[in-house]
Parts: sequence; structure tokens; C-alpha cells
Amino acid sequence: MTDARPDGAPSVPPARRVVVAVRGAVQGVGFRPFVHRLATSLGLSGVVRNRGDGAQFEVEGRADVVAAFLRRWRDEVPPRAAVLDVTVADVAPTGATGFAIAASDAPSEATAVVLADGATCDACLAEVLDPADRRHRHPFASCTQCGPRFSIVTGLPYDRARTTMAAFPLCPACRAEYDDPRDRRFHAQPLACPACGPTLSWRDADGRVLADGAAALAAAVAALRGGAIVAAKGLGGFHLLCDARSEAAVARLRVRKAREEKPFALLVRDLDAARALVEVPAAAAAALRSPVAPIVLLPRRPDADVAPAVAPGNPRLGVMLPATPLHHLLARDVEPPLVATSGNRSDEPICWRDDEALVRLAGVADAFLGHDRPVARPVDDAVLAVDARGPFTLRRARGLAPMPVRLAAPVPCVLALGGHLKGTVALSVGDQVVLSQHLGDLETPEALDAFDAAVRDLLALHRAEPVAVAHDLHPDYGSTRWLDGLARRDEPFARALAATPRVGVQHHPAHVAAALAEHRVAGRVLGFAWDGAGLGLDGTTWGGEAFVGDAARVDRVATLRPFPLPGGDAAARDPRRALLGVRFPAHGRAAADEPAVATLPPAQRDGLVAALERGVGCPIASSVGRLFDAAAAAMGFHRRAAYEGQAATWLEHLADPAATGALPLPVACGPSGTLVLEGAVLVEAVLDAARRGAPAGIIAMQFHRALVEALVTVARTVGEPRVVLTGGCFQNRLLRDLSREALEAAGHDVVLPRDVPCNDGGVALGQVVVAAARLAGGR
Repeated sequence: MTDARPDGAPSVPPARRVVVAVRGAVQGVGFRPFVHRLATSLGLSGVVRNRGDGAQFEVEGRADVVAAFLRRWRDEVPPRAAVLDVTVADVAPTGATGFAIAASDAPSEATAVVLADGATCDACLAEVLDPADRRHRHPFASCTQCGPRFSIVTGLPYDRARTTMAAFPLCPACRAEYDDPRDRRFHAQPLACPACGPTLSWRDADGRVLADGAAALAAAVAALRGGAIVAAKGLGGFHLLCDARSEAAVARLRVRKAREEKPFALLVRDLDAARALVEVPAAAAAALRSPVAPIVLLPRRPDADVAPAVAPGNPRLGVMLPATPLHHLLARDVEPPLVATSGNRSDEPICWRDDEALVRLAGVADAFLGHDRPVARPVDDAVLAVDARGPFTLRRARGLAPMPVRLAAPVPCVLALGGHLKGTVALSVGDQVVLSQHLGDLETPEALDAFDAAVRDLLALHRAEPVAVAHDLHPDYGSTRWLDGLARRDEPFARALAATPRVGVQHHPAHVAAALAEHRVAGRVLGFAWDGAGLGLDGTTWGGEAFVGDAARVDRVATLRPFPLPGGDAAARDPRRALLGVRFPAHGRAAADEPAVATLPPAQRDGLVAALERGVGCPIASSVGRLFDAAAAAMGFHRRAAYEGQAATWLEHLADPAATGALPLPVACGPSGTLVLEGAVLVEAVLDAARRGAPAGIIAMQFHRALVEALVTVARTVGEPRVVLTGGCFQNRLLRDLSREALEAAGHDVVLPRDVPCNDGGVALGQVVVAAARLAGGR
């Protein structure tokens, strides 16, 4: 009941005003409209605005109603919002009425979370497909819950004026939606319609505009149905599209793109179309339909109606659903599945500007479907795989980047440059690490230019001045060479960064630290880092390591016995070289007589033997990745690999899951107490089994189980309860699942990267964490 005053009149409930500061992913998700609607529905007054670190709102009204608001808003935030921190402070009521969305603050620091791009939501898609809707077949429909974010933002806080949509004034109808608190497009910054939004264009191979708008889309559909290769501009750059059922079109794309055998991704109209091509478990279906709309690698159906050249000899296909209204319309109008591969030539970054695409994709694309909404930065498609526990990330890009990884506590501002393959860069901002989108391999001048632009963009977007630059120890990595070259540039940015203290971080502890950061694990762990290559502290090539420690310090406790790699990096592309190198210490010149090695050209084989005998051009490596290659060669992969990891992937797919037992892989104790995995013994066992005529599927499975048993032996010997499994070898779903199951059965708590790639795409995150720990410890 209401309290009464002494004169009998009801008393007025006390007023209360609170200021709430919110940090997290609250810009670009409809957060301000949500606060506006909730507050006004409760009769509260106040204001909400974006800030450089998130959002802030003030609400005022009866104290009990304000309390109800504070209870409700955390539970009812928009689906894509992620609240990290909240502070609530009471201030004196002002008596003001009404609730407003105010202009954003623009502080000197920009620590707000930049939202990733989101795939078209169901509501927007329904409008695009509705002939009666004013956005019928509009290629750029979006709202507060979907559409471009990271690919269009040019500054923080996130407002239309700081996006590439600033050049498109709203028409009266869109302005009404933008201003209406009841509308789902209330303050939706990418808002547009056919009357005021971007426009499609259709250009021939010479860049001449032949059509625009709906006619451009119709021309693209006709070209794709006719077997053409079309470069189509998406959220973060161009795709190269063609009919996935046409062997001629796909083969032509392979020749033009210079992509021999690496599988192409497929774009399908919906989940039913995906199920016609691949097996789709529930977890994969959820990932495909999520706002990320990633490429998901899934088992191919025997009756999948796609050309053999899409994924030669591969039992898996990468499929994705459309991420934009434009791609929805293309997929529906063309009908068959489309190859949708990155708009680039092999080893180059994705094309993201229309004029750039006309030059770099000349001779690749037959025509170009572009539009006049600028892309602020290139963002490729994300790629996921699925293990027994659900999806895990192989390429962190559209839909995932640049969502930050939150640390346990704030750290100094560190810029990290990653490695050489699967490049990313990272920046610590308070207690978050912003990990960039996938940048590709740093093999070409174009790739290094894109890397340079990404570093500048990351620092500018967050107005950051790092106190340290973390980098890999390998002097020949593109990222390290880029850093070394800054001193030779006469410009303020380069001079400032060149003068910033450097922190060299060994490759494999960085892998482990990235996994620790993702899962916010503190304290000692046993961390396995198995991959292809990384420069070790002793000057050799590491890649089969185990460490004990934390982010600040690790000690190597186990390794694969090192072996020479004839030809160095060339061995990563020819598994026969790895087989020769693994066997040479025990067999000498006779190792070249093994039938698999004998398939090398005689002059080349003789030259490699001579190099091994002299110890020239044969770096010493403890790489599990190369051990996979050697085993693949021993089992019949007698050729040069067409892409990174092909031989190891072939071996994974060859394995018979029903096979039991394991081949021998002894674990010895080295002279310094370090445990040593005798990989050469395992390779000899593979060869012996193959000579005896054992089924290839059984040998491949027993090879995997041998690695798992050795891993468990190391874990049992070391005795740490928590075990991290990371590095590119753990992209292998079979190795990943078998290792986790065996370690858990042995009583260990297993940490596996999931949201951050276990491959080199996660190294930059680990570099930040290691460098920050060293800075904190004075090292």
C-alpha cells in the first residue's frame, strides 16, 4: 500500500536517477534502441549514448521502477550484444522528462568492441523475398540485428557518420524507420533501401559498365548459368563464383586462379541444399545458420552433385549459407550450388575495392558484379570444422573478427604481428585482445601491403599507441621482415613503431599462450604445440614440442627427435623429402632406395642425398607436421603436395576409425632429461606394415593412435593435471578427438582452442599474452 502523509494525502514515491556504464559488444547491435524502448515502456526518463569504451545510459523515475529496469535490462539485451562490465552510480535526479538517444562521446581512447559483420536475419530475408515489401530483392537490406559492421566502420564510437554508409543520405521512408523506437531499424546505421541505398553494377572484363541495379543482378545470374566465372562483391571483398556442377567452369577457375587442388568452398541457398551435399549434424547446422554464416567443412554425401574438380580426392566439402541479401538472391536465382572462393589469385590477399578487382582479377573473372558501398577493410569468409564436441575455428574472419578475447586483468598496450602463414595481428586494449581478421600468407608483395594496412587500421581504429611490439623469432617471416623494414621508412607512423620496444616471442609458447588466453586459464599447464615449423630457441626448426609453465615462462619437457629436412621449406611441399630426411640418420644413402623416395627424379634424389651427406641445406627439425608427411609418403603419397597440409589431410581421411591398436612410438629420456619421441621408429613401423600388405586404413589409424599414446605417456610422466593441445596438427579432427578422449580417460583436464585457431592464425594472440607477462615481470 502507499504510505500517507500526516495530512492524509498519498505520499509521492521517491525519485531515483542512475548512470550505467556498459563495456562490451554493445555498439551496432541495437543496444541504444533497446535501452530507449525498455525505459520508455516503464515511464522512465533519461538518455543513452555510445562512448569510446561501449555505451552509457541514465534513467530516472520512481525508485522502484528504476530498480525494476536495472533488474530487467541485463536479461533482455539484444541477442548479439555481449556485456563485459557494468558500473552503476546513483546521481541526483534532475526532474527532466522524455528519453533521448544522444550524440556519441568521442574520447581519446577507443576501447569499445567493434562488432563483427552479421549474416542476413530472417526478418530482413523475408522482406527481400516478399514481392509486396518495399525492400523486395534489395541486395543491401539490414537492421540492428544483421548486416555489415566491421567491414564498414571507419571510427569509434559506432555511428553512421563513422561508416562507409555516411555517403548515402536516408530517404524519408528510411529516416522514419531510423527515428521510430518501435521499428527494428531504429538507429540501424547501415539502413538503406532501393531509393537511397547502394546500387549494383555489372561490368565486363574490361571494366565497362553494362548494367546497374536489378539488371546487373539478372546479368550475373545469366552469366553464371552460362558457365561464366563472376567476381561478386560481398561484405568484405570479392568472391569468385561459378556453377559448382560444371566441371569445365571449375577447371577453368582452377587454371586462372592458379589453385591446383585445394578444395573450393560452396555457396548453397539454404540448409536443405547443404544437406543434399554433405552430412550436417545439429552443431554444424547451428553454425551454418548463425550470424557468422561460416564455411563449415563436413563429410561429403556419396551422391553430392558437384563437379569432381571442386574438391579433388577429398571426402569433405566446405559449404556456407548466404551472408548477404545479394548472395541469397544469387543462390536462389542460379539454383545449383556455386563455387564461392576468395576473390584473389593464389597467395594473394582478397580483392576488396572495385578498381583493384578489375586489375588483379583481370584474366580470372569473365565479368564483375560490384556495388558502390565502399568496404572499409578486407574481410574474408570464416572457416570452421566440427569435432566430437562441436565446431572449432580454422580461419577467424567475417562474422568472428574482430570480436576480442577477454583477459583476466588489464595488460599494457601490446601490438603483436603473428607469424608468416595464416597471418593475423593483435592488439591489447585494457583487458581485451583484439585479434584481426585473417590476412593470408605473407608470401607476396601484395600480401605484405595488406598486412601493413591491417596494422595501421587496427591502431587507428582503437587510437592506440603500443608500449611494445611482439614478433616471432624467425628473421625471414614476412611479419618480422616488415618490422625490420620500418626503420628504413621516412614517415611518422613507421618511425614511431620502429622506435617502440620489441619483444621476440618463440613460436610454440605463443601457441600455448593463445589457448590459455582463450579459455582464461591461469597457472601451470603441460602444453603440446605440434605443427609444421617454427624457429626454436636453439636455432633448429621446432614443431613437436611440449612445455610446462604459464604465459610468463615455459620449459621444454618433450620433443620429437630431430631429423634433417632436405631442401628446407621445400620438404613441406614434397612428403618424399620428409621421408628421406627421417630415415637418413639410420640408413644413410640407402634411405634413397625406399620405393617412395625412388619416385623422385633421379638427379633431384641424388642431389638431396649429397646435401644430406654434407649437411648443407638440410635444417634440423623436430616437426610432427613433417612426420605426418613422411608417413603419408610411406603409405603411397608419392608426389608433390598441391597445398599446405595436403599429405597430412590425406592421411587423416585414409584412417579407418574402426581399427584398433597402435604402431610403436617409443618415448625416451634425453641427456638433459627432456623426453624424446622416436618418430623414426614410427615411420619404420608404417613402412613395415605397408610391406606386409596391411590395409592402408588400419595403418593410418594406428599411426594416429601411436601419436596419442606417446602424448599420454608424456603427460603421465610430467604429471601436470591440465594439458593444452595446440598447433596446426590439431586441426586434424581425428588426432584432436583421440587425444582429448585418451587424456581425459587418464584423468587430465584438456584445453583445446575452439574460438581462436589452433593454427598460426592464433599466434598473434599468444604473442600479446607472453609479451604482456614479460613486461609485467620486468623481463
